[in-house]
Amino acid sequence: MKSPTELRRQVAFVLHAAEWVLGRPVRTVLDVGCGEGHWRPVLQAMRPSLRYDGVDPSEYAVQRFGSKRGLQLGGIESLDVLRLRPAYDLVVCCGMLNYLSATQFRRGVVQVARRTSGVAYLEIFSKGDAFEGDTNWPTPKPASWYRDVLATAGLRSVGMQCYVPDARTTAIARLERGW
Repeated sequence: MKSPTELRRQVAFVLHAAEWVLGRPVRTVLDVGCGEGHWRPVLQAMRPSLRYDGVDPSEYAVQRFGSKRGLQLGGIESLDVLRLRPAYDLVVCCGMLNYLSATQFRRGVVQVARRTSGVAYLEIFSKGDAFEGDTNWPTPKPASWYRDVLATAGLRSVGMQCYVPDARTTAIARLERGW
């Protein structure tokens, strides 16, 4: 669990990166695997008019925080059947992607890509990365595997765990593109 300071720093970085790509303030955020929706209050403190939708498979989190924080029951593979906006300025998948099987990851990132109109912040650790905390997940795959799956889904790395849909790549300098 991140400290409040670490969370604010991470949210500020991601929010500003998305706004740089968009060339305007972020208006909509989809937080996939949001848990109790910890990003929402931080995002709304920075952008009070921002529209936030959170999705999590935990019945407990959705029952306890759902109405207060805009959460609904679901997972990364069910985005296409949930009541969500067609696209979001920012899609966040933080602290959950490494728990997915390879099949779940492949299916899920396709649905994330379809919802991303600006930036997707995808916290992914690959084989050989140093990471701390809960590592009760499948063995991470090589970075090239994740890059290939994300590219097939239509997402391109622009660094620091930020990805843009193929349609946005012309706004990104070639040197910044991770491919």
